[in-house]
Amino acid sequence: MDREAENDLFAHNVKEMDPLVIDQMVHKLNQDISPRIDCTVCGNCCKTLLINVEEGEANRLTNHLALSRTDFDHQYLEKGSNGMMIMNAIPCSFLTEKKCSVYEFRFDGCREFPAMHLPGFSKRLFTTLMHYGRCPIIFNIVEAMKEQMSDV
Repeated sequence: MDREAENDLFAHNVKEMDPLVIDQMVHKLNQDISPRIDCTVCGNCCKTLLINVEEGEANRLTNHLALSRTDFDHQYLEKGSNGMMIMNAIPCSFLTEKKCSVYEFRFDGCREFPAMHLPGFSKRLFTTLMHYGRCPIIFNIVEAMKEQMSDV
């Protein structure tokens, strides 16, 4: 069976299970797997994701970079008519040699990715599987979940 069909079956099985049981499984696997993955070897998220930016996050990073907010916005953000802001470059402008050059001041979307520590895995299943080939943490957690679920 190819990975796409396997992942479709996995998604179906996850939706059939108790979301709290799924979250417990994901959190346990995340605790085991995440420490073994060195994100600075990969950097795929920083190379490929568009990040939403909130006002406070932009202000915090603007201050850290000692820029005016106007200069920061012009250099790093794209703004929608509805007030939404996203980073304006892929890969991220702050990615330097697979490492975040503003790590302590990074945006919440960066901080939370790949979100395996958050509750509600079942509700994020589509997004998680979208990143399955991008993030080694997600890949390994999903593969371990498939194995555990087949044992049940």
